[in-house]
Amino acid sequence: MLTVDFDRLPVGPGNRVLDLGCGAGRHAFEVLRRGADVVAFDMDAGELEGVATMFSAMDKAGEVPPEATGETVTGDALDMPFEDGSFDRVIAAEVLEHIPDDMAAMREIFRVLKPGGRAAVTVPSFLPERICWALDEAYHTAPGGHVRIYTLAELSAKLKSTGFIVGPHHHAHGLHAPYWWIKCAVGVNNDEHPLAKAYHELLVWDIMKRPAATRIAEAVLNPLIGKSVVLYVRKPA
Repeated sequence: MLTVDFDRLPVGPGNRVLDLGCGAGRHAFEVLRRGADVVAFDMDAGELEGVATMFSAMDKAGEVPPEATGETVTGDALDMPFEDGSFDRVIAAEVLEHIPDDMAAMREIFRVLKPGGRAAVTVPSFLPERICWALDEAYHTAPGGHVRIYTLAELSAKLKSTGFIVGPHHHAHGLHAPYWWIKCAVGVNNDEHPLAKAYHELLVWDIMKRPAATRIAEAVLNPLIGKSVVLYVRKPA
């Protein structure tokens, strides 16, 4: 399930891409399939072990173009172990809302991007996130949880003040916001609640089958209740 639109953040052979806070690696895998060199970066070494295993499996299955490489690096988003201007592209998907000093992380993204390089930054959208916070305190107070709710204006202003040229944006995952509202209403850790389980099964079915009806529904819902907002920025040349 991709949040970033790779038509808006084109990657391909010859690009070096950083997937910052990659988690389970969903965007890193897509970057690798597209023939770029990708660095999956996260502070969770356990997550990165799974990403490295999947990189290897993709290669064995013939899903990786010959020129593409994938590697994993453990570290801190506030002090990344990369030289200035190391990457053509940076993806920071659902990362900044976890970091108290978010502007320090933005400065690091700016630093490691090459001049003229592009980044995609995604965070939870204001309205769906605000409802989740209101429904269940545990949603955002768990260790490593969300520390802020962004408005698009705040996110744009912070990235601009870091030095980025801010480009277009869009919302994603309109079908997922109701799932999280249900989760928060019944207890965010209550995965066995019948309603939460049923909606989760619907989402899995949608991801696997991608029927036209749910694609149309999500396109309609995204601008209204899309769970994530995606902002595309560029470092001046």
